[in-house]
Amino acid sequence: MKKLCLLFLMIVVFYSGVQAQDFRLGVKGGVNVASIGAADNANFDPRISFHLGGLVEIPLVGKFAIQPELLYSSQGAKQGYYNLVFDSNIKSITKLDYINVPIMGKYYIIKSLSIELGPQIGFLISAKNKYENFDESGVIDEKDFYNTIDFSVGIGASYRLDNGVFFSLRFNKGISNINNYNFDYYLVDGDPIDGPYYDYDVNHNKRNNVLQLSAGYTF
Repeated sequence: MKKLCLLFLMIVVFYSGVQAQDFRLGVKGGVNVASIGAADNANFDPRISFHLGGLVEIPLVGKFAIQPELLYSSQGAKQGYYNLVFDSNIKSITKLDYINVPIMGKYYIIKSLSIELGPQIGFLISAKNKYENFDESGVIDEKDFYNTIDFSVGIGASYRLDNGVFFSLRFNKGISNINNYNFDYYLVDGDPIDGPYYDYDVNHNKRNNVLQLSAGYTF
């Protein structure tokens, strides 16, 4: 965490020395509509959560600018399915908390309206699964089941008022596999104890997808 903050400050200091009269510091926060894309077509539903952090906008040439950010972002998904083993409906909420560092390239279409595109690196700080079925409920720590680093690409737009207040809409599309869990499927034929089983080694490919609606202030 300290290294991330130091990197963010180094970017600010470097560019402020070049164009100290033009760059903007700011804060932002808002709503996440988060989901998980899975290669096995698992039935994930969106999870509503939030993000919060800071940014610096650095003018480049003409209508172009670059905007590094440092954000806390709560992501994940919801899921409901029928479990044959326990003969019950299971509901679960996967909560994945990240420190994200997007670096967005911006182009101003007009004075206040900009479009943005850029990479984002995320650092997982917490992964928990809250589940419930007919018999019980609880929370499981699943951090070991997920990769600690996540890569995505963000695309969006932002509108800033003259007083420094701005609003933005961004979609972050995951491009790296967040799953780090290899497990076995056991398919039982006949009697659950005496019947034969088949062992499959599976590593599901899962990616974060997050729609963000933000409001903030630059000064």
